[in-house]
Amino acid sequence: MTIRLALAALLSLIVLQAALAAPSRIIILRHGEKADDWKLCETGQQRAQALALNYLGKDAAKSLFAEGEEPAFFFAITLHTIELASPAVATWSKPLILYAVMPAASGDKKDFTRALNRRTQEAARNILANPALNGKTVVMVWEHRHIANEDLEAQFEGEQVTLRQLFKLDILPGVPKTWPGETYDYFWIVEFPDNSNVPSKFSMVKQEFGASFPKVPSNDWGAPDGLDAASGCETKAGDE
Repeated sequence: MTIRLALAALLSLIVLQAALAAPSRIIILRHGEKADDWKLCETGQQRAQALALNYLGKDAAKSLFAEGEEPAFFFAITLHTIELASPAVATWSKPLILYAVMPAASGDKKDFTRALNRRTQEAARNILANPALNGKTVVMVWEHRHIANEDLEAQFEGEQVTLRQLFKLDILPGVPKTWPGETYDYFWIVEFPDNSNVPSKFSMVKQEFGASFPKVPSNDWGAPDGLDAASGCETKAGDE
């Protein structure tokens, strides 16, 4: 009987630890500047290359990963996020895990938003509960309204449709309630303590590429990005 109780206790502990499994860090960023619902504009494509060379790729100049550390996985959700992540992912010879949502051919933004809601929920919950990611660093390239957006959260009250809600970022100081429409150049870095899916630290890091990519905006959080119609990029913030 004693042995059985000990085994049951051990099993319960293993199950509990699995339930609390979470990466040690989640690096969140938005896709690059876009031309339309289907592809990035030239500026967004340059940002993708700049991120691979400077922050997210193997041997990047200002790597967000510690020496000897590799990201466990990169995650994406839309065509724009795939296009941004792909150059960096390729340097690691790793797969890009996709919680796919395609633009609606009909242009129905409501259906698109609901699909993004569902896939964002699935991604966040799976990442927080996957024992294989426990203690690792993962990168999420995501649609900005589903990272954080106060209006979207109010529209779907009680459903938890943003990463800000799903990762419990609202318990930490300094986390913006909305990701601004013209802000493409920041990372959100979320840290978790061992064996916990409750975040303990949040920081924002600005993407700065210097003279190597002079046409890629590096505007402050919430400030205009300076792009105009001649850039070939959409200049009015949309749903995605």
